[in-house]
Amino acid sequence: MRIVFFIMYMACAIAALGQQKKPNIVIIISDDHSYQTIGAYGSQLAKTPQIDRLAKDGAVFTNAYVNNSICGPSRATLLTGKYSHKNGFKDNETSVFDFSQNLFVKELQQVGYHTSWIGKIHLGEELQGFDYYDILIGQGHYFNPDFVSKQGKKREEGYVSDLVTDKALNWLDTIDQQNPFCLIIGHKATHRTWMPDPKDFGTYDNQNIPVPTTFYDNYQSRKAAEVQEMSIDKDMRMGYDLKMFNSVEEMMADGNFKRMNAAQREAYIKYYRPIFEDYKNRNLQGKQLAEWKYKRYMIDYLNTAQSMDRNIGRVLDYLKKNKLEENTIVIYLSDQGFYMGEHGWFDKRFMYEESFKTPMIMRMPGLIPATSKIEANVVNADIAPTLLELAGVAKPADMQGKSFAGVLPKTDKKHREDVFYHYFENGEHAVSPHFGVKSGRYKLIRFYKRVEAWELFDLEKDPQELKNLVSDPSYQSTLKKMKKKLLKQIKAFDDAQAEEIFHQKLK
Repeated sequence: MRIVFFIMYMACAIAALGQQKKPNIVIIISDDHSYQTIGAYGSQLAKTPQIDRLAKDGAVFTNAYVNNSICGPSRATLLTGKYSHKNGFKDNETSVFDFSQNLFVKELQQVGYHTSWIGKIHLGEELQGFDYYDILIGQGHYFNPDFVSKQGKKREEGYVSDLVTDKALNWLDTIDQQNPFCLIIGHKATHRTWMPDPKDFGTYDNQNIPVPTTFYDNYQSRKAAEVQEMSIDKDMRMGYDLKMFNSVEEMMADGNFKRMNAAQREAYIKYYRPIFEDYKNRNLQGKQLAEWKYKRYMIDYLNTAQSMDRNIGRVLDYLKKNKLEENTIVIYLSDQGFYMGEHGWFDKRFMYEESFKTPMIMRMPGLIPATSKIEANVVNADIAPTLLELAGVAKPADMQGKSFAGVLPKTDKKHREDVFYHYFENGEHAVSPHFGVKSGRYKLIRFYKRVEAWELFDLEKDPQELKNLVSDPSYQSTLKKMKKKLLKQIKAFDDAQAEEIFHQKLK
């Protein structure tokens, strides 16, 4: 009788499990949003109440990394769960994304999910794996952007963060919400050239914005850092980036302003022209000019983030109002980190922490404890297999990521001991291609092409990565161990190019 009752109990349990609704999935992916400018990550300057609200109800990942710190390749990895050399999209300049390959959204479609991508994707215009899409063309524009969907191309009047969110919520209203859905919202913000919604002008103008301690980094012992072209002082453009044009006519000749309507143009002229006149009157030079540029960069960047944060709140409100939040996984992340003046830089690309590490926050009531922090090392390739596991779908054999679903309820659990990275692009900003591994307190990087060099850092003693220890006699044992770890990762991810370069002697 006990055996009979046990069999009956298990049959009922399995039947109940089968009747449970698969979780909905909402992924909000921003562009170039740094963890340093998010309240939930400790920022005392940035105001991000809606992202912080998500963190309060879920978990902040303190060690979430990207496999390749640049926008298109990062999104390709999110979709495929594979590193760039396997999914075929290595860089923005030469790669074409193959949508015919397997994507985690295709697996979700097979088990009844509605799927949609709305906003920036930057992987082409002929999507597969999505029942619906309405995406920005290329990088997109902040004002009156062009979208493309299955119905064709259309210019929409308004500010991009509002428009993307409008489209996302409108799509949710069109589907049968009794069936599970996966919605990916791709924001343009906070990508260069940091053009705020006029309603956010002035938010940070009078804030004290301290210059980072590494702003005047001299790059001693780091050859690749020395030759980059992403310096706020030398490479940030007064007109294109900071809106400091010599005349209104010159300003309005710029492509970003040409597409504005009269009210939008007037708001920008009214805000920026007094700033330009003050700048001209001050006749700044040298360090004063560099620090003035830094502050203007920060103000525009932070102002631009305000609209995105506000619109994230709209999504969270929609889920709550429609009684969807209890069964919806929400993930907020950026496509990679970003430099907010550290080392004197803007942009990303390097394997140094500010670029390599991405903000990532995840909420799933009943699974993820509220106000928790997850310190486990995860990489963006791990997101796809994690979502498939949570949806009850088997991971495809070619997917390189590793599910971190087991970490979510047990936030002190470990996931990856080592994190592998490979940046391929050899173009804009003159950042030398490189690959490397982070393991505990140490990081090893191998640069190639533009610069041939090894770099080793002790992150415990040197968290700002200022001192390359590769030639330090006291770290030779560590260097040897880290090279073994790197080679192991290269083989595990089957990166033939990295393996060949690894064995080459420096030129």
